[in-house]
Amino acid sequence: MYATLGELIQSIAGLRPEDFAKKIDHTILKPDATYSDVKRVCDEAIKYGFAACVVPPCWLKIASRILEGSGVKACTVVAFPLGFEDTDVKIQMVKKALENGAEEIDVVMNVSEFKTKRYDSVFSEISKLSEIVHRNGALIKVIIETALLGEEEIIKAAQLVADAGADFVKTNTGILGKVRPHDVFIIRKAVGDKVKIKAAGGIRNFVDAAILIALGADRLGSSSGDKIFEEYMYFRRKNK
Repeated sequence: MYATLGELIQSIAGLRPEDFAKKIDHTILKPDATYSDVKRVCDEAIKYGFAACVVPPCWLKIASRILEGSGVKACTVVAFPLGFEDTDVKIQMVKKALENGAEEIDVVMNVSEFKTKRYDSVFSEISKLSEIVHRNGALIKVIIETALLGEEEIIKAAQLVADAGADFVKTNTGILGKVRPHDVFIIRKAVGDKVKIKAAGGIRNFVDAAILIALGADRLGSSSGDKIFEEYMYFRRKNK
């Protein structure tokens, strides 16, 4: 492990630029996002070589065309941000997203049912959605909204998502609070390597990003991906 925060930062800054870039999902999900905003974020994702660009469903088809051939995956959200929709509705939303070019989909878990301990229903929904997404060669990330869960609930939700066949457990929508580093830590302890982890919610700088990666995050969702990468490059040059 790392003796100091400085050692941690130095270690993550030592990643190759292309490897660090592939840990970032550059995101624009603000309700007043315009076409110009979406195009800018797509162009930035291409410039830096990020893993994916996450856009609202209404802009997915256009974003998919902009990103085509770039190596950056087109990603959108389903049942965002509350996850209340019936399973049949979520299925139709997922199918529409795939039809519009989604290569990755971030779906909000039904936290209301989960908190009611209707675990079989939550598992069934995630399993059905995962099957549809995988049948179409795409990835699914399930948002468990850790801001609303206690530690034992986070562990239970992460294990449920992993067992249901999703590709990623995603921590937060970012609407209800920031990702807490300890959440990533306990999720990784709970699921091991069975499922990947996407940390999201209030990640604004390289230091926060480095801590989350060190604790086990495979992806970071952020609207500040460009700034995070530029700060990473600064630390990388400084530590050479």
